[in-house]
Amino acid sequence: MIGMLTGTVLVIGTGEAIIDVNGVGYLVQCGRRTLSNLSVGETVSVQVETHVRETAITLFGFTDEEERAWFVKLQTVQKVGPKAALAILDVLSPAEILSAANLEDKAAFSRATGVGPSLAKRIVADLAGKAPPIGRGFTIGMPMHTGDGETVSQPVIPSGMAMQRDAVSALENLGIGQSEALRAVANAAKNGDDDLDINGLVKAALKELSNL
Repeated sequence: MIGMLTGTVLVIGTGEAIIDVNGVGYLVQCGRRTLSNLSVGETVSVQVETHVRETAITLFGFTDEEERAWFVKLQTVQKVGPKAALAILDVLSPAEILSAANLEDKAAFSRATGVGPSLAKRIVADLAGKAPPIGRGFTIGMPMHTGDGETVSQPVIPSGMAMQRDAVSALENLGIGQSEALRAVANAAKNGDDDLDINGLVKAALKELSNL
């Protein structure tokens, strides 16, 4: 199974790209968010989810590991296939998916092409109060663009979703149930400042809980 590709972008098409890895061109299915970060001739690394079927092997590529992990998580919902999962990731970031699920914001999911009201309702019902996917921990924070054919080492910076996960864990350590913690953190993240750090997020979440 292929988990990551590092190579040169040869072609960018509608919903797909061809990445040359040592002379072999891999056709990778991608959402608009990922494709917008690609340029022909550029050396990139993409996280890959491999789907094996009787008639085909399909590679799905993503900007980072969190997106790939949510691509898999979304498909645990009945009637959400690869196409719908990619469409959701086109309109919502991983942090926004987590927030929309915990706030039961069906309209947010309905913005995705092919996701109607009934499917949006099912997605919310299945994901609300659930912890976000962990993903492949060794790739969290790995940069997508390596630049000029060389891999550039960068520090792992916690994303909004990772910080929300840490905040939920902190609340659980205080004896708060996971479902309540998830909802409180989602509300705090939605209503708080963009530059809120982990301590501020936990405090804001506790305030949300006190208002219930």
